[in-house]
Amino acid sequence: METITVALWATNLEIVAANLASWIAAIDTRMAEAKAAGARLLVMPEFACSQWLGFAPPDLTIDQQIAWLAALTPVALDGLRLLPPRHRIALLAGTMPFAEKCNHASSTPRHFNRAFLLLPDGRVLTQDKLCLTPSEQNPAAWCLTPGAKFNVMMWNELRIAIVICLDVEFTSLFARLGKLDLDLVLVPAKTDLLSGYYRVFGCAKARAIELQTVVCVVGAIGSALAHPTVDTVIGGAAAFLPCEHVLGSTGIAAALEPQTAASGLSPLLYAHNLPVGYCREMRHGAAEAEVFPGAWSADHVTVVDPAATDRVAPTALSNE
Repeated sequence: METITVALWATNLEIVAANLASWIAAIDTRMAEAKAAGARLLVMPEFACSQWLGFAPPDLTIDQQIAWLAALTPVALDGLRLLPPRHRIALLAGTMPFAEKCNHASSTPRHFNRAFLLLPDGRVLTQDKLCLTPSEQNPAAWCLTPGAKFNVMMWNELRIAIVICLDVEFTSLFARLGKLDLDLVLVPAKTDLLSGYYRVFGCAKARAIELQTVVCVVGAIGSALAHPTVDTVIGGAAAFLPCEHVLGSTGIAAALEPQTAASGLSPLLYAHNLPVGYCREMRHGAAEAEVFPGAWSADHVTVVDPAATDRVAPTALSNE
């Protein structure tokens, strides 16, 4: 595959779903639209499933929400599995809480923030969020477990990675990913403030430059059960490229402006004909890149820190 068109759905989480069937039906409709527009993949944001809270029991407390959502995740996946073969496009259904039992039968299940990539051939590929926000580690609220594995996914001869929201901000992770020859990085996100939006989207663009690859990021708009006039959650969507003259210089293939819940919108952005093949050629030295040095390592660099002169040896930088 030399190019791919991706549909990025900045889902408005304040639009209430009446039940799980109607939530799946809305995705079915969006996939049909995306297919008609030539997309091969529809991407939804982090915690797109929180729309389910619109039909949750009224007495459900915040510390019970993750377990309740996780109990619905397998049911939702059973319904979603039918859509990619029907439309013949892939679906990244955002992230959902997923329960895994611990080794001890009596232990409380651990819940992961897990992304699900459903493919037209029936496969379901997953990635857990690696670094959790404080609100995702709160025992009195949404208490999740960080993932410990990073999965490279193969589809249509593309090497794909899913990097969930906060994970895109850490250079220690991407120093390792730079060695993986990735064709497409997908970033489902949810950011509570405009500052978080700019952190995630800015870092996503930096990763496209760093890895010389295509990075698509999509953020949720609003929060379930919130009021649009006071909701601070900012969403949007963008597809980033390496900042190369031959690719248009700016590093931006397509982008939405930041969106607030007050807009009432739930927009779909099409990133047409993303040049995954040409970026691969640049990484492999078969096409010219202006300054790209490859998977450059700083292992040989010694840090000279005047405040650490009492140490026996200078501190060496690590690429991990």
